[in-house]
Amino acid sequence: MKTYLVGGAIRDQLLGLARADHDYVVVGSSPGEMLELGFLPVGKDFPVFLHPQTKDEYALARTERKVGQGYKGFEFYTAPDISLEDDLARRDFTVNAIAQEVDTSGQAIGPLIDPFQGQLDLSQKIFRHIGPAFTEDPLRILRLARFLARFKDFSVAPQTQKLVSHMVQDGELRHLVAERVWQELSRGLMEPNPSRMLGMLATTQAIQDVFPQDLCQKRILDKTVVALDQVASSQATLPLRVASLMNLVDLEQILSWTLQLKVPLEIKSYAVIFRKLRSLLEKPTISAKEYLQFLDQADFWRKPNRLLELIQLAKKLDLQAANLEGILLRLKVFDTQEIVLKMGQSTGAQIGQAIVQSRLQVIEACL
Repeated sequence: MKTYLVGGAIRDQLLGLARADHDYVVVGSSPGEMLELGFLPVGKDFPVFLHPQTKDEYALARTERKVGQGYKGFEFYTAPDISLEDDLARRDFTVNAIAQEVDTSGQAIGPLIDPFQGQLDLSQKIFRHIGPAFTEDPLRILRLARFLARFKDFSVAPQTQKLVSHMVQDGELRHLVAERVWQELSRGLMEPNPSRMLGMLATTQAIQDVFPQDLCQKRILDKTVVALDQVASSQATLPLRVASLMNLVDLEQILSWTLQLKVPLEIKSYAVIFRKLRSLLEKPTISAKEYLQFLDQADFWRKPNRLLELIQLAKKLDLQAANLEGILLRLKVFDTQEIVLKMGQSTGAQIGQAIVQSRLQVIEACL
């Protein structure tokens, strides 16, 4: 039994970056032996274990065979006779197929093992697929796009770019599980240069399979990538980045896309509210009633800080939001409890109407 550190941790160490999560491959062992050593099983499709102390992932060396479409269409084979090189050969890119043996404490005890010249590609800042088996997992297209968003100086090997384009044409992306697509896209959006992810997806036509139709239009995409990188440079949260991403997309397409990819509700709400906000701010004139209707739709009364965050995003994108910002700050401290006390024995409907009228007066005073 031998254990090797593999993948992103080795890659990032060689690049002088903070090391990624530690993933290990175990060669010459079995599920039974791992359990006897105290490792905790977590893998459903193939044997993956958590170290009893560090909780790092340890996977038995394995090979795989394509038996169906999409991310889950694989059969995995693990056995003590599977070699480290067999395992590395099934990985995505050469720069992620470098390994180093470690002892029981996780300390390196051997030289780097690099059967596919990953160190050369690292030095040349190139993402290159390892072999034809790359085409069997379409999720690798999105992973490549995410890596480009993280490593701004890297490019894609021409052969890999061509291979990805063929995979897109074959429609493999359409068979991916929604949760995995969202996971890769959301991680890419949180990288320092998310526009590079969109650029790669656009170049290979993959963008049409994972984003709304409006975003595939060059006119909209060109404006979106500028806005997205601008927002990313301010360390914005994922909800704000998604709102920026969708800011020029038709509202119905946003609703359809977030439903299709099972986007978390809070992130969806940021995108929907910001799209409505943009539509409001682009009107030549806005009445007090229109402002109030928007605030109701945005659930401002329960979640004022969310809309205030989106106002800051609007200002970053050069939308004229000063009037609305002033209104929000006034309404945030508006005391409805005082109205309730003054109304005494009035009905709920009467009190509600009085609150609406008072809010309208506050808004009109700001116009």
